[in-house]
Amino acid sequence: MATELIGYSDKFSAAPGEKLAFKVSTDLARYDVAIVRLIHGDENPAGPGFKEEVVPTPVDGSYPGRRQKIYCGSWLTVPDRPALTGLGSLTLQAWIFPTRTDSGKRQGLISKWWSTEPAGYGMGLGPWGDLELRAGLLDGGIWRVSTGRALRGRCWYFVAATIDLSNRQVLLSQQECFGPGPDTTSCSATGALPPHAALDSDAPLLMAAGRAHRLDGRILGKELYDGKLDRPGLFSRALGTEELEQLRKGASPLKVARQDLVAAWDFSQEVHTSRVWDLGPNELHATAVNMPARAATGYNWSGQETDFKQSPAEYGAIHFHGDDLEDAAWGTDFTLEVPPTLRSGIYAARLRGADREDHIPFFVRPGEGAQRARAALLIPTLTYLAYANERMDYSPGLAALMASPRPLNRDPRDLYLVDHPELSASLYDRHGDGSGFIYASRLRPVTNLRPKYLKWRKGGPRHLASDLYLVDWLEAKGFDCDVITDEDLHHQGLELLRDYRVLLTGTHPEYTTGAMLTALEQYLGQGGRLMYLGGNGFYWVTSISEEKPHVMEVRRGHAGSRTWDSAPGEVHHSTSGEMGGLWRHRGKAPNKLVGVGLSCMGWSTESPGYTRAPDGSDPRAAFIFEGVGEREIIGDFGLAMGGAAGDELDRLDFELGTPPHALLLASSTGHNHHYQQVIEDIPQLKSERLYGGSTHPPIRADMVYFETTRGGAVFSVGSMSWCGSLSHHDYDNNVSRITENVLRTFLG
Repeated sequence: MATELIGYSDKFSAAPGEKLAFKVSTDLARYDVAIVRLIHGDENPAGPGFKEEVVPTPVDGSYPGRRQKIYCGSWLTVPDRPALTGLGSLTLQAWIFPTRTDSGKRQGLISKWWSTEPAGYGMGLGPWGDLELRAGLLDGGIWRVSTGRALRGRCWYFVAATIDLSNRQVLLSQQECFGPGPDTTSCSATGALPPHAALDSDAPLLMAAGRAHRLDGRILGKELYDGKLDRPGLFSRALGTEELEQLRKGASPLKVARQDLVAAWDFSQEVHTSRVWDLGPNELHATAVNMPARAATGYNWSGQETDFKQSPAEYGAIHFHGDDLEDAAWGTDFTLEVPPTLRSGIYAARLRGADREDHIPFFVRPGEGAQRARAALLIPTLTYLAYANERMDYSPGLAALMASPRPLNRDPRDLYLVDHPELSASLYDRHGDGSGFIYASRLRPVTNLRPKYLKWRKGGPRHLASDLYLVDWLEAKGFDCDVITDEDLHHQGLELLRDYRVLLTGTHPEYTTGAMLTALEQYLGQGGRLMYLGGNGFYWVTSISEEKPHVMEVRRGHAGSRTWDSAPGEVHHSTSGEMGGLWRHRGKAPNKLVGVGLSCMGWSTESPGYTRAPDGSDPRAAFIFEGVGEREIIGDFGLAMGGAAGDELDRLDFELGTPPHALLLASSTGHNHHYQQVIEDIPQLKSERLYGGSTHPPIRADMVYFETTRGGAVFSVGSMSWCGSLSHHDYDNNVSRITENVLRTFLG
C-alpha cells in the first residue's frame, strides 16, 4: 500500500483573525507544511498548467507524522446510570427493520457490555440473521440462545428477550409484522441461564451496537447494526407473554408495566438533533453517534402522511448504517490563524513528505470592516460536499448509465478510496444496505476536493479544480474579486452580498439552501448583477444542520436526475423539516433565478461550441458580443472536454419560469447521442421519440441575458465547461472576450 499523507481542516471558510485547525494522518516520520494560494488547478499541458503561490505564515515548517484512524458506523449511547445497574431480571424489546440480515456478522440491537470484559448482556442478530440473546459468564465465556430462524430483510419485526432470574428462564421472541407470503419467520425460543452468568456491567447502554469499546479516551460501538430501530424499551423484570403482546399491538410501555419500566425511548422527538428522548421515569436520554438517519418511517407508518411533522408517532424509527460518518474526530496537528494581510481567495495547506503531496483547501473571505472588492466569487462548497468521496465509478449500474466513448480514467485519489471505505461516501452513493446517503460531513478527508483532481468520467477537472479556471482568468485579466462560500451565504444572507456590484458563480452550484435562494433573490431585487458561469445550478433542495453545521442533508425524493430514490415517506429533511427533492418541484426552478435550468448531461468526446441566436443581435445585448463576429462559433475549444458546452447543460424554458423578457443569445448545437435529456423533462416514453442529443432539440446549452429591477441583470452561460475555455490562446478568445465584456459592463 502506498505511503499515506492526507488531512482535512475543521472549516472550509475563514476570515482574517479566525483559526483553522488542520488534522493530518501519515505514516511518514515527518512532513512539511506550507500555505499556498491556489490559482489554476489543471496540469494539462495544453493550458497554463498548475499554478500556486506560496504565502509565508507561522505554520510553515516540519511536523511529526502520525497515523489517525476513522471509525464508521452509527449507534446510540446512554451513559451508565444507577437505574441501569443491578437489574437482575429484565426485558428488552423493540421493533426492528433489518436491512443486512446476510452480512455474516453479529449486529447488536440493545446491549450493555464492554468488549474486553466478561460481564454484560445484549440482544441482537446472529451472523446469519436470526435473533439471539447473549450473556457474559464469570469464566470469560459467552452464553447464547437463538431463535435459529433468520429474519427477512426489510420487514418489520417485534422482538423481545426476557430473563427471569427467579427460575433462570429465558424467552426470546421474533414476530413478523407483515410479510409477502406465509409467516415462516415468526418464532420463539427458550433457554436456561447458567448459574455463573454475569449480567451486571458498568458499560454504557448501546442501541444498534453489540459491544462498547474503549479507545484513546473514546467509547466506540462494535458489532454495529444495519437497519431501522423503533420504540426500544427496557424493563426491570421478565414481562409475561400477554404484556409482550400488548406492546406488540402498540400499547404504551408506561401503561403496560410502568412500575418496572427502566426506559422507553421515543425516536420521533427532536429529530433535527442527536438527542434521543427517554419517556421513562429515569430520563435515560440517549445520544446518536455518527448521524444515523432520522425522520424515518416506523413500523406503524400508514402511508396517510408523508411529512413526519404531521404525524410524528408514525416516524418513530431511526435508520442505522455501518458506514455512517459524521466526524472523523482526528486530533489537530497544526492551527493557522488567518493573517490580517491575507487577501480573500482560495488557499490550501500543502503537505509534502517523501514522494507524497496533499492539498487541504480552505477559503478566505474578507474580514469584518475590511475593504470589499466590487465583485465576489461564490464558491459552491455544498456541491463539493455533496460529491465528497464519490464512488460512482465502482458501481457497475451507474457506470453503464453514464457510458460514453471517453475512456474511464480513475484519478489516484479515486483508487485511494477503494482501500479506505472508512472515509465514507458522497450523496450520490448508497450505503452497504442499499439505501442512499442523505448526510454529508466536511469533518473528514475529502480526496476529490483537491486542485489537481480529474473526474473519472470527464477525464478532466471538476468542482474545485474546474472553478480554479475562473480564478486563474480573473487573475490574468486583473480583476479584483473576493471569495465567499455557500456556507457564508447560508448563514449571513443578503448582508453578505450588499457591498458587491457583481456576483459570479462557480461552474457547478448544484446544491442550494432556502436561505441562499432567498438571499440571491433579494440581491437581484435590489439591483445586484449575477453572472452564472456554470451548469446544473440551484437544483437540489439542501439543508445545513443547525446543531452540526458541518453536515448537509439532501433527500432525492422520487423525481429528478438521481442515483437513488428516497424511501417511501422519507422525503422531508430531518435537519430542517422541509420537503426535499428538486427546487423545481417547490416552485423555484432555477430558470426563475438565472433564466436557464438543467436540460441534459453527457460525457462524450465532442463538446461543441455555441452559435449566435437571433436575440444575440438585439441592441440590449450589443455589449456582450463586442469584438465577437456574428458568425463566429463560440467556444469550440477548451480544456474541459474540448469545448465550452459540455458536461451538464442548462436551457431556457419560459414554462419553467425564464423571465419573458430574457434574451436567448446563443445555443450549443451538434451534441451527440451520449448527451441525454434529464428525467424530470420526460413525462412518458414514446417509441417514436428519442431523447439523445443527435435527435432532440432540448439537448443544448443556452446563453441567456435579462435585466432585473433597479439596474440589476443576469447573464448565464448554461454549461459546466464554459470556464475551461477561458485560457485558450493565452486568454485571447471569444469565450474570454464575452465573459470580460459582461463583467466590465456589470461592474460599471
